Amino acid sequence: MSAAVLHEPLTRSVEDYLKAIYRLSLRGRAATNGDIAELLELSAPSVTGMVKRLSEQGLLEHEAYKGVQLTAEGRRLALRMVRRHRILEAYLVAFLGYGWERVHEEAERLEHAVSDQLIEQMARALGNPKFDPHGDPIPEADGTIPELVCTPLADIPAGETVEIRQADTRHPDRLRYIASLGLIPGARVLVIDRQPFQGPITIEVEGIRRVLGDEIARLLLCTGPEVAA
Repeated sequence: MSAAVLHEPLTRSVEDYLKAIYRLSLRGRAATNGDIAELLELSAPSVTGMVKRLSEQGLLEHEAYKGVQLTAEGRRLALRMVRRHRILEAYLVAFLGYGWERVHEEAERLEHAVSDQLIEQMARALGNPKFDPHGDPIPEADGTIPELVCTPLADIPAGETVEIRQADTRHPDRLRYIASLGLIPGARVLVIDRQPFQGPITIEVEGIRRVLGDEIARLLLCTGPEVAA
Protein backbone atom coordinates (compact mmCIF):
# COMPACT_ATOMS: atom_id res chain seq x y z
CA MET A 1 0.00 0.00 0.00
CA SER A 2 1.41 3.38 -0.93
CA ALA A 3 1.83 6.12 1.63
CA ALA A 4 0.01 8.47 -0.77
CA VAL A 5 -3.29 6.76 0.01
CA LEU A 6 -2.97 7.55 3.68
CA HIS A 7 -2.16 11.20 2.99
CA GLU A 8 -5.11 12.00 0.78
CA PRO A 9 -7.27 14.74 2.32
CA LEU A 10 -9.90 13.16 4.55
CA THR A 11 -13.53 13.71 3.73
CA ARG A 12 -15.98 14.77 6.40
CA SER A 13 -17.51 11.31 6.24
CA VAL A 14 -14.17 9.58 6.88
CA GLU A 15 -13.41 11.92 9.77
CA ASP A 16 -16.80 11.15 11.33
CA TYR A 17 -16.22 7.40 10.99
CA LEU A 18 -12.79 7.53 12.60
CA LYS A 19 -14.06 9.64 15.48
CA ALA A 20 -17.06 7.36 16.00
CA ILE A 21 -14.94 4.20 15.99
CA TYR A 22 -12.56 5.78 18.52
CA ARG A 23 -15.50 6.61 20.75
CA LEU A 24 -16.83 3.06 20.48
CA SER A 25 -13.36 1.66 21.27
CA LEU A 26 -13.49 3.27 24.71
CA ARG A 27 -15.85 0.48 25.75
CA GLY A 28 -12.90 -1.89 25.64
CA ARG A 29 -13.91 -4.00 22.64
CA ALA A 30 -13.92 -3.85 18.87
CA ALA A 31 -16.73 -1.89 17.24
CA THR A 32 -19.18 -3.80 15.09
CA ASN A 33 -20.70 -2.46 11.89
CA GLY A 34 -24.01 -2.35 13.76
CA ASP A 35 -22.48 -0.21 16.52
CA ILE A 36 -21.13 2.24 13.94
CA ALA A 37 -24.41 2.37 12.02
CA GLU A 38 -26.35 3.12 15.21
CA LEU A 39 -23.97 5.82 16.42
CA LEU A 40 -23.78 7.59 13.06
CA GLU A 41 -27.44 6.91 12.20
CA LEU A 42 -26.53 5.27 8.90
CA SER A 43 -27.65 2.16 7.05
CA ALA A 44 -25.78 -1.12 7.51
CA PRO A 45 -24.80 -1.41 3.80
CA SER A 46 -23.24 2.06 3.74
CA VAL A 47 -21.22 1.26 6.88
CA THR A 48 -20.03 -2.03 5.38
CA GLY A 49 -18.78 -0.21 2.28
CA MET A 50 -16.97 2.48 4.25
CA VAL A 51 -15.37 -0.03 6.63
CA LYS A 52 -13.98 -1.90 3.62
CA ARG A 53 -12.64 1.35 2.15
CA LEU A 54 -10.99 2.46 5.40
CA SER A 55 -9.45 -0.98 5.86
CA GLU A 56 -7.94 -0.77 2.38
CA GLN A 57 -6.50 2.65 3.28
CA GLY A 58 -4.80 1.20 6.35
CA LEU A 59 -6.92 3.13 8.83
CA LEU A 60 -8.86 0.16 10.22
CA GLU A 61 -8.26 -3.48 11.02
CA HIS A 62 -11.37 -5.49 10.22
CA GLU A 63 -11.82 -9.09 11.33
CA ALA A 64 -14.97 -10.85 10.17
CA TYR A 65 -17.56 -11.36 12.91
CA LYS A 66 -15.32 -9.61 15.48
CA GLY A 67 -15.58 -5.97 14.47
CA VAL A 68 -13.12 -3.22 13.62
CA GLN A 69 -10.32 -1.43 15.40
CA LEU A 70 -8.30 1.62 14.47
CA THR A 71 -4.76 1.15 13.25
CA ALA A 72 -2.06 3.40 14.69
CA GLU A 73 -2.60 5.82 11.79
CA GLY A 74 -6.37 5.63 12.16
CA ARG A 75 -6.11 6.37 15.88
CA ARG A 76 -3.80 9.33 15.22
CA LEU A 77 -6.29 10.85 12.79
CA ALA A 78 -9.24 10.11 15.07
CA LEU A 79 -7.55 11.83 18.02
CA ARG A 80 -6.77 14.80 15.78
CA MET A 81 -10.51 15.18 15.21
CA VAL A 82 -11.31 14.64 18.89
CA ARG A 83 -8.80 17.38 19.78
CA ARG A 84 -10.40 19.77 17.27
CA HIS A 85 -13.88 19.07 18.57
CA ARG A 86 -13.07 19.47 22.25
CA ILE A 87 -10.97 22.63 21.82
CA LEU A 88 -13.78 24.15 19.77
CA GLU A 89 -16.25 23.32 22.55
CA ALA A 90 -13.96 24.89 25.15
CA TYR A 91 -13.47 28.01 23.03
CA LEU A 92 -17.19 28.45 22.35
CA VAL A 93 -17.94 28.30 26.07
CA ALA A 94 -15.01 30.42 27.25
CA PHE A 95 -15.08 33.20 24.66
CA LEU A 96 -18.40 33.16 22.83
CA GLY A 97 -20.85 32.65 25.67
CA TYR A 98 -22.22 29.26 24.65
CA GLY A 99 -23.75 27.00 27.27
CA TRP A 100 -22.31 23.50 27.52
CA GLU A 101 -25.61 22.08 26.27
CA ARG A 102 -25.24 23.90 22.92
CA VAL A 103 -21.60 23.45 21.96
CA HIS A 104 -21.57 19.84 20.73
CA GLU A 105 -23.61 20.39 17.57
CA GLU A 106 -21.78 23.64 16.79
CA ALA A 107 -18.40 21.95 17.20
CA GLU A 108 -19.56 19.06 15.00
CA ARG A 109 -20.09 21.54 12.18
CA LEU A 110 -16.91 23.55 12.72
CA GLU A 111 -14.41 20.74 13.32
CA HIS A 112 -14.28 19.81 9.63
CA ALA A 113 -13.68 23.33 8.38
CA VAL A 114 -11.07 24.91 10.65
CA SER A 115 -7.32 24.57 10.10
CA ASP A 116 -4.90 22.94 12.50
CA GLN A 117 -3.24 26.33 12.90
CA LEU A 118 -6.48 27.92 14.08
CA ILE A 119 -7.10 25.08 16.53
CA GLU A 120 -3.64 25.55 18.04
CA GLN A 121 -4.20 29.30 18.34
CA MET A 122 -7.49 28.62 20.11
CA ALA A 123 -5.74 26.18 22.44
CA ARG A 124 -3.12 28.80 23.34
CA ALA A 125 -5.80 31.44 23.93
CA LEU A 126 -7.50 29.01 26.32
CA GLY A 127 -4.26 28.28 28.17
CA ASN A 128 -3.93 24.79 26.65
CA PRO A 129 -6.78 23.19 28.60
CA LYS A 130 -6.69 19.50 29.55
CA PHE A 131 -10.47 19.01 29.52
CA ASP A 132 -13.46 20.26 27.54
CA PRO A 133 -16.57 21.79 29.18
CA HIS A 134 -18.11 18.32 29.67
CA GLY A 135 -15.00 17.02 31.44
CA ASP A 136 -13.72 14.94 28.52
CA PRO A 137 -9.92 14.91 28.20
CA ILE A 138 -8.48 16.86 25.29
CA PRO A 139 -5.79 14.98 23.33
CA GLU A 140 -2.42 16.68 23.11
CA ALA A 141 -1.21 17.85 19.72
CA ASP A 142 1.13 14.84 19.62
CA GLY A 143 -1.84 12.46 19.94
CA THR A 144 -1.41 11.46 23.57
CA ILE A 145 -4.49 11.52 25.78
CA PRO A 146 -4.86 10.94 29.53
CA GLU A 147 -6.76 7.84 30.54
CA LEU A 148 -9.25 8.66 33.29
CA VAL A 149 -10.63 6.00 35.59
CA CYS A 150 -14.08 7.16 36.62
CA THR A 151 -17.08 5.62 38.35
CA PRO A 152 -20.72 6.52 37.65
CA LEU A 153 -22.30 8.47 40.48
CA ALA A 154 -25.00 5.77 40.59
CA ASP A 155 -22.36 3.25 41.80
CA ILE A 156 -20.78 5.37 44.55
CA PRO A 157 -21.50 3.95 48.04
CA ALA A 158 -23.43 6.02 50.56
CA GLY A 159 -21.17 8.11 52.76
CA GLU A 160 -18.57 8.75 50.05
CA THR A 161 -17.62 12.19 48.75
CA VAL A 162 -16.54 12.35 45.11
CA GLU A 163 -15.82 14.89 42.42
CA ILE A 164 -17.80 15.07 39.20
CA ARG A 165 -15.32 14.75 36.33
CA GLN A 166 -17.44 14.11 33.22
CA ALA A 167 -21.00 14.34 32.00
CA ASP A 168 -21.40 11.40 29.64
CA THR A 169 -24.11 12.86 27.42
CA ARG A 170 -24.51 15.52 24.75
CA HIS A 171 -28.31 15.64 25.01
CA PRO A 172 -29.11 19.36 25.46
CA ASP A 173 -32.05 18.90 27.85
CA ARG A 174 -30.10 16.53 30.07
CA LEU A 175 -27.07 18.80 30.17
CA ARG A 176 -29.28 21.76 30.99
CA TYR A 177 -30.91 19.81 33.83
CA ILE A 178 -27.59 18.55 35.18
CA ALA A 179 -26.18 22.08 35.19
CA SER A 180 -29.27 23.40 36.99
CA LEU A 181 -28.46 21.01 39.83
CA GLY A 182 -24.86 22.23 40.07
CA LEU A 183 -23.50 18.87 38.94
CA ILE A 184 -20.88 20.21 36.55
CA PRO A 185 -17.28 18.95 36.34
CA GLY A 186 -15.42 19.96 39.47
CA ALA A 187 -18.46 19.81 41.78
CA ARG A 188 -17.96 17.86 45.04
CA VAL A 189 -20.82 15.54 45.87
CA LEU A 190 -21.65 13.61 49.03
CA VAL A 191 -23.73 10.49 48.47
CA ILE A 192 -26.18 10.27 51.36
CA ASP A 193 -28.36 7.32 50.38
CA ARG A 194 -28.80 4.80 47.55
CA GLN A 195 -31.95 2.84 46.97
CA PRO A 196 -31.57 -0.73 45.65
CA PHE A 197 -32.58 -2.10 42.23
CA GLN A 198 -31.51 1.01 40.30
CA GLY A 199 -33.55 3.21 42.57
CA PRO A 200 -32.87 6.91 43.16
CA ILE A 201 -29.91 8.23 45.11
CA THR A 202 -29.86 11.13 47.56
CA ILE A 203 -26.87 13.45 47.31
CA GLU A 204 -25.66 16.72 48.72
CA VAL A 205 -23.98 19.32 46.52
CA GLU A 206 -23.09 22.82 47.71
CA GLY A 207 -24.99 22.14 50.91
CA ILE A 208 -28.23 21.29 49.11
CA ARG A 209 -29.81 17.82 49.17
CA ARG A 210 -31.10 16.47 45.88
CA VAL A 211 -32.59 13.22 44.66
CA LEU A 212 -31.39 11.82 41.33
CA GLY A 213 -32.82 9.01 39.25
CA ASP A 214 -30.52 6.19 38.19
CA GLU A 215 -30.48 7.28 34.53
CA ILE A 216 -29.03 10.72 35.28
CA ALA A 217 -26.72 9.42 38.02
CA ARG A 218 -25.14 7.00 35.51
CA LEU A 219 -24.25 9.86 33.20
CA LEU A 220 -22.16 11.60 35.87
CA LEU A 221 -18.68 10.08 36.03
CA CYS A 222 -16.74 10.66 39.22
CA THR A 223 -13.38 10.28 40.87
CA GLY A 224 -12.72 9.93 44.56
CA PRO A 225 -11.29 12.79 46.63
CA GLU A 226 -7.89 11.08 46.81
CA VAL A 227 -7.70 11.12 42.98
CA ALA A 228 -9.19 14.58 42.53
CA ALA A 229 -6.93 16.23 45.11
